[in-house]
Amino acid sequence: MSDKGFLSWVTRLVLLHRRDLLGVARHQGLAAEDALDAVQQAFVTFLRLPHARALTDEEEDSRKLLTVLVRNEARNGRRRHHRSRPHLGAPAALEELDAGAPSVEALITAAEAHVTALGCIDRLGEVQARVVTLRLLDELPGEAVAEQLGLTANHVAVLLHRAKQQLRECIDERA
Repeated sequence: MSDKGFLSWVTRLVLLHRRDLLGVARHQGLAAEDALDAVQQAFVTFLRLPHARALTDEEEDSRKLLTVLVRNEARNGRRRHHRSRPHLGAPAALEELDAGAPSVEALITAAEAHVTALGCIDRLGEVQARVVTLRLLDELPGEAVAEQLGLTANHVAVLLHRAKQQLRECIDERA
């Protein structure tokens, strides 16, 4: 689908579902202005999803996904620091929990990289995607992957090499 067709599809989604999505955010306890912010943020999140364009023909699935995103954004909005109530309890216990944890920024960066990688893996051919999943994500040895897929170990190595190159290119163009 062209960018123009995609943008008209997004515009149609906004016009058709804005009122219902605002209702979802309001139902979660947000004021009107905050509800509008939650809906806008949900649309931004939706458009950044690697598979958003694939949903252009699935209006009901798009609406459901947007509803979930708005609900989560509204709930997160309610929990934000300026609206939340302080927790009374043992601050030392909280410091212990936080001591070894990665920063929020690091977790967000890792999550974004993961989503980008999954989107790029989806662009690979079926066999290459399977090889990447088994070798890199499931960390199986090449021989085990070859056995599962009915290929030779050398063929698996070649497929993995080519897939890694395609993934690098895909991730670089999305960065």
